Order: sequence, then structure tokens, then C-alpha cells
Amino acid sequence: MHFWGDSYRYLILFVGFLCLSSVCSNYIIINFTFICMKEDTSMMTNFNGTQRNIYDYTSEEKKYIMWAVGAGTVLGTVPTNWLVVKYGAKWPFLVAGLVSSISTTLIPFAAANNFLFLLFLRFLQGLSYSTDFAAIGIITVRWAPLQETAFFIALLTCFTGVASMITNSATGLICESSFGWKYAYYFHSFAGLILFALWAGIYIDDPQDSRRISEKELSRIHKNKSAAHLDKKGDIPYIKIFTSPVVLVVWMNAFFEMTAVIFFATYMPIYLHQVLKFSVAETGFYVAIILGMNIPLRLVAAAFSDRITIISERAKIIIFNTLSVGVSGLALAGIG
Repeated sequence: MHFWGDSYRYLILFVGFLCLSSVCSNYIIINFTFICMKEDTSMMTNFNGTQRNIYDYTSEEKKYIMWAVGAGTVLGTVPTNWLVVKYGAKWPFLVAGLVSSISTTLIPFAAANNFLFLLFLRFLQGLSYSTDFAAIGIITVRWAPLQETAFFIALLTCFTGVASMITNSATGLICESSFGWKYAYYFHSFAGLILFALWAGIYIDDPQDSRRISEKELSRIHKNKSAAHLDKKGDIPYIKIFTSPVVLVVWMNAFFEMTAVIFFATYMPIYLHQVLKFSVAETGFYVAIILGMNIPLRLVAAAFSDRITIISERAKIIIFNTLSVGVSGLALAGIG
């Protein structure tokens, strides 16, 4: 009798989800701490004859801070995907998590001492974040039974909403506490190190290489999967992928969704705090609720997708994607 019975894959899913959320939290934490840093007058500098808070970044400086992490994500996507496919998710994702946590620890130091070093750390955070997407794919392909694929993908891709909820609400409380905004980075970094220690101890790249799962669970994971699905050494047809109209459309939709999420995660705290005049803690609470509202709907949609058999897979994708991206587009148009 295995300790986890026939459910070890859910432990993998849970720990993987927490690690994805940790990397994302490190990626977005600065979006909220901008409003805390602006109010920190512990370090002032003389600028054109006036005293200026060194943490009160100009719009131009904030632009570069955002671009640095975006550049890391874009430039890292293909290489990290190649590494994860070739070597499995365990070690590449572990390295990404460690880099993300260490760079997050150093953000307060860089903010106080060197703007270029801050941009470099943000680039590293983006580079680490790019590994999230490859990890989601590998965890799902290796550990999800075919009838649970939508559930795995839905839960794993909830990491952005959950990370936003935890980061914004926790950071708001930390900023207004006696600790101050710097400790938000330290706490996030510490949590990341703990979670990736769990990842290193729990995750296995291939279920059949582990004695921790039962034969029954292994059989369920592999049921109805083709040889190509189970082949770890197959070549990836990158040219066909990059030129496939279907893949390109999926990428465009994913790009829109991520752009919308990042847009709200970046500017919503500033809007609620500076325009609507909510306190820092209230801002964190409301941003967390708003960005987390999609999570229940995502999980419900996944349950329907896995269990409904009278609708083709193509029709499911069209329906759910239209609801997801279409409603978001209408909402953005309404705000505009």
C-alpha cells in the first residue's frame, strides 16, 4: 500500500501549482510595492535642488522596470521550453525557482543602490517566469490522465490569479505593518525557497520511474495515451508549430489574456490607491478579489470540458475560448 494511495499525481499537481504561483508572485510583487515605495521617505536624494524619494520612480523608470521583466520572459520562453522538454521539468524549474527567489531577495538592495542592477534582477525574474509555461505543459503531459487533462491545465493556469490574490493582499498588510515594504520581498523569497525545496523532493519527471505511485495509478495515467504521447525523446517539430494557423491563433488568444492580466495587475493597485484613495491594505484586498474572481469559473469550465462527451473537442475550445477572451475584450472596451 503506497502512502498516497492512487493519488500521488494530485500531490505533484498541488506542489507544482504552488511553485508556479511563487514564481509569478515574485514577478508581479513590484507592481503593488510601487505605491508603498513611493511613501517611503527613508532615503532621499537631491534632484534639481529639491529632495526626492529615491523609490518614487518616474514613469520612464517604471517603463524600463516593466520592460526588463517582459524582455526576460520573451527571450527565455523558447530556451526554457527546450530545456524542460529535453531534461524534464524537475531541474530546470528548480533552477528557475531559485533564481526567482534569490533575485527577489535582492530587489530592495538594488532599489536602494543601483537602478541598472534592479533592471538586471527584473530580467532574471522574467527569465524564471518563462519556465512556468513549459512546466505546465510537462506536468500535464506526464502526470494527467487524458480524462483529467482539462482539470490539470485549468488548475495550473490559475497560478496567475492565485499569485495576484496572495501577493496583493499580503503585501498590502506587510507594507502597513512595522516591517515595511522590503519585508514583502523577503517573505516572498523565503516562501519560494521552501516551496521549491518541496518540488525537489516530491517531483519526478516520469511516473513510471517512481516507486511512490501504485500500478493502478500509473495505469490510469497512461490509459489511452499513444506511444508518441509517452515518448520522452521525440523530436519537436518547431517549424510546423510556428507555422500552424491553429497554434498561432491559440498563441494570440493566450497573449491577449496574459496582456489583460498583467495590465490589471500593474495598474489596478495604482488606480485604487492614488485615484480612488483606498488605503494600501484596502487596495491589496480589493485587487486580490478582482484578480481572483475568474478562478472558480475556470475550474467549473474544466470540469465540464472533461466530462461532456456530446460536444467535440474543437467545439469545446471555441466555446470556452470565446467566453474567456471575448468577455475580457468586451470588459476592456467598456472600461475604455
